[in-house]
Amino acid sequence: MTNDASALVTVDRPFAGCAVVTLNRPRAMNALSVALRRELVATFEALRSDADARVIVLTGAGNAFCAGLDLKELGAAAEPGAAVAPAADEDPMLAMLRLQAPVIGAINGPAITGGFELALACDLMIASTRASFADTHARVGVIPGWGLSQRLPRLIGPGRAKELSLTGNFLGAQQAEAWGLVNRVVEPDALLPAALKLASDMLSVLPEMLIAYKRLIDDGLRTGLAEGLELERERSRAWAADLRGADIEARRRQIAERGRAQGKPAS
Repeated sequence: MTNDASALVTVDRPFAGCAVVTLNRPRAMNALSVALRRELVATFEALRSDADARVIVLTGAGNAFCAGLDLKELGAAAEPGAAVAPAADEDPMLAMLRLQAPVIGAINGPAITGGFELALACDLMIASTRASFADTHARVGVIPGWGLSQRLPRLIGPGRAKELSLTGNFLGAQQAEAWGLVNRVVEPDALLPAALKLASDMLSVLPEMLIAYKRLIDDGLRTGLAEGLELERERSRAWAADLRGADIEARRRQIAERGRAQGKPAS
């Protein structure tokens, strides 16, 4: 894990609690070569055990977020199937799923196929006006294996997901926002500041809640609504057993003060 400009993955620490992970193959549109995938997995694994990486921002160097698997490398591979369905040390999606920290995708440019899957694995996305998204699995002749066929319909609906996946057409940033794929769209120069502001806001909540609430949402989404509601009730009861009135009152005052500072009414 490094901020060496020559590394395939760089990690910067803009402030305490936040790590910015950058895919760093700009001349190849940050295409996911085997070497890059391995370095990305190692980076996520190191951050998973890093107490000062409580929020992660993921972005790409240069003009692209990520062009997906390196098709030149894949075309020359003796066993291309091994790259499409990689071992654990080459699978960044598995490494991302093991992270407790929320991951903010700062989508600075095209996110294509495997790069689209990498973006979808983030907890949320902020997009530059230069961002675009495309699923070209059907054109390359590969069935997705990193979650695109399941995550995309849950975000934008099955009809829109099929429109993208069965055509390979590109989706621009503004349309992605209208469809609910990304949280917001900002000008290129504002992208990283917006992502870092959101990371700072997340870091201002109770540290234990940042982990527990993200896990509750993710675990609930893996079930049906009834099961998710029961899961919430179970965890709420378990959490409530350790609550203290004095702590609640102190936090109420902090919330009221923050509301006043932001110019909003506080209860």
